[in-house]
Amino acid sequence: MTALSAPTLRAALKGRAPGLAVERELWAEGHEVVVGVDEVGRGAWAGPLTIAAAVLPRDRRVNKVRDSKALTEAEREALFDRLSDWCTAWAVGHASPRECDELGMSEAQRLAAGRALDALGVRADQVLVDGPWDFVGRGTTRTIVKGDASCLSIATASILAKVTRDRIMREADVDFPAYDFAWNKGYPCPRHRQALRGVGPSAIHRRSWSFMDDIPWTGAVRYQRPDPQGSLF
Repeated sequence: MTALSAPTLRAALKGRAPGLAVERELWAEGHEVVVGVDEVGRGAWAGPLTIAAAVLPRDRRVNKVRDSKALTEAEREALFDRLSDWCTAWAVGHASPRECDELGMSEAQRLAAGRALDALGVRADQVLVDGPWDFVGRGTTRTIVKGDASCLSIATASILAKVTRDRIMREADVDFPAYDFAWNKGYPCPRHRQALRGVGPSAIHRRSWSFMDDIPWTGAVRYQRPDPQGSLF
């Protein structure tokens, strides 16, 4: 696939570039491999939970990187090949819809993050995570609130994760056309809800989610995680 040209930066995005301040601080302290991590898909009704891990080079930059949520789908796609070529190492880990159901979202995030980090091919000295919660849990994490907007390695991971998952959901649209996954990527919206009420959940829907409560009987059963302490009666 030929790499697309980098998008023209819209006026609203100028002056909002994430930086390398945290990475440089950690490099100066002797941490050789600093990894930015971000997730996408936590709030979706269908599809995987996806986490990307990105290691950036110290001597080269890619311009126009922003938090994936601030970019359009076309802008993210245009940046994806540039970022994947630029990174010293990068990888993506997924938790399947069934794993999200069986484990719950917190453990599914840990699972996907572990898969991404293990697939990097290098050992992380420090991991930078977007948000206030350490879902990596390996004792090397620094959490950064709004890190996808301020930290370049996290912003890079956010684009790699989002584009990878979006492509998965566009492919799923071919097999499950009723849900319009190519447009909504498995997230809640009126058309998605209407499809669920009409034909029920697909094989890639998360069946423990509360949206299942509103679906008329279609033969689909909402998944209930077992009580880890067992029943008292």
